[in-house]
Amino acid sequence: MAAKNVLFLMTDQHRADTLGAYGNPLASTPVLDGLAASGTRFDRWYTPTAICTPSRASLLTGQAPFRHQVLANHERNVGYQEDLAEGTFTFVEALRERGYNTGLVGKWHAGTEKNAASFGFDGPDLPGWHNPVDNPDYLAYLAEHDLPPYEISDRVRGTLPNGGPGNLLAARLHQPVEATFEHYLATRTIELLERYADDFRSGERPFFLELSFFGPHLPYIVPDEYFDMFDPADVELPASIAETFEGKPPVQANYSAHWTFDTMPIEVTRKLIAVYWGYVTLIDQQIGRVMDALERLGLVDDTAVFFTCDHGEFTGAHRLHDKGPAMYEDIYRTPGLLRVPGGPAGQVRTEFVSLLDCTATILELAGIDPAPAVDSRSLLPLAAGEDVEWQQDIVCEFHGHHFPYPQRMLREDRYKLVVNPDSVNELYDLHTDPDELTNAYAYADPGLADVRRRMMGRLYRLLRDRGDNFYHWMTTMYDVGEVDHDPTQSGLDETTYAAR
Repeated sequence: MAAKNVLFLMTDQHRADTLGAYGNPLASTPVLDGLAASGTRFDRWYTPTAICTPSRASLLTGQAPFRHQVLANHERNVGYQEDLAEGTFTFVEALRERGYNTGLVGKWHAGTEKNAASFGFDGPDLPGWHNPVDNPDYLAYLAEHDLPPYEISDRVRGTLPNGGPGNLLAARLHQPVEATFEHYLATRTIELLERYADDFRSGERPFFLELSFFGPHLPYIVPDEYFDMFDPADVELPASIAETFEGKPPVQANYSAHWTFDTMPIEVTRKLIAVYWGYVTLIDQQIGRVMDALERLGLVDDTAVFFTCDHGEFTGAHRLHDKGPAMYEDIYRTPGLLRVPGGPAGQVRTEFVSLLDCTATILELAGIDPAPAVDSRSLLPLAAGEDVEWQQDIVCEFHGHHFPYPQRMLREDRYKLVVNPDSVNELYDLHTDPDELTNAYAYADPGLADVRRRMMGRLYRLLRDRGDNFYHWMTTMYDVGEVDHDPTQSGLDETTYAAR
């Protein structure tokens, strides 16, 4: 398989089960379903951390969050570093050095002081976490095409624990499709693609072009045809609506109150999910415009196409919205599609892969040594249909949002372990409890004692080998198996020598 160009399609806060390709029978996502049918669908694609800025910094660097140390979003930061350190490796700078055109249209959100242009991306500067509808370039686009400004009604929000109005969750947008921020982003992407196509055809420069939508991140703000596209009566509620938080870390119930789930009728939850699906359809259609341009410009056979997102979304699952300190599949398992020219069509892979792995894949496609992307592994052998050895589990991490809250997760085929230093740990049997409602760790199920011990030891060793110092806490607090060093880190008495 060979491809000189890369088209990277990305969304924000996107559930895998909103796509027909991932089993939603009501979904209207023909473009992304077509991409899956013509390439590879990864069924166990995970984010390294379910929060925007750290996950996007991981994509840029090929480094896990604990390593690049950008650990929280600027808007809710609690003292963490907000930009990559000077000299940190990024794939975009490596591509530029190789002679690539590099463009990013849409959401950046991978730093505060440094924007996309700081790393060599072409494209409009669009800071922030959601559609910046007051951005000068967007306003110029509306004026140029004589389109109406942003205006909303039918706001959906609950009531906060202190009695105040809750966060905006959805609203009806009074603009035609052509005026939506999503249509604007696709238009700017096509314009840049046309420019890059000329350079490529002349033999001058290959390209990397990323279209990064701000949606379907909440609030779900879409025009009438998408707001009303799906009948809420047809929406099957997630089974985890039955969440009681019994035996779970108390922070989860607190987050449920913050997101006002219980202050809204269940019919509102159905409507929110329906609007969310409509938002995904709007984005799918705009991706379709870009894919049509790729074909019109004769670039399909020379361009690898990715689709993924930074993390998932609860949309009522576990009586939660958004994301937060709860490492459920809803926000950690995400869609991941890859089409490489010459690769098999309609392939489904079940290896545990990560957004992190995109970095090494992009570099390898460009003929660049992926070694600096130290926590990344190229997906090209999997996309080629090769039978390769692959790690049978995956580690994810979280550092906080609104407040510091460190967590580590180990997911394997059947079980998931989550270590929460401030509270009870979590263990889920995903074969018998796919909705993660029963925390087997809290009940000390004797039948799972060996599973708990084995997974704790495995997570400990993985973190230690990576250099993630979270393992120090585990050394002294849990049964991690044999420890081959002094857990006190003192080096000052005879126990140190005995441990050696």
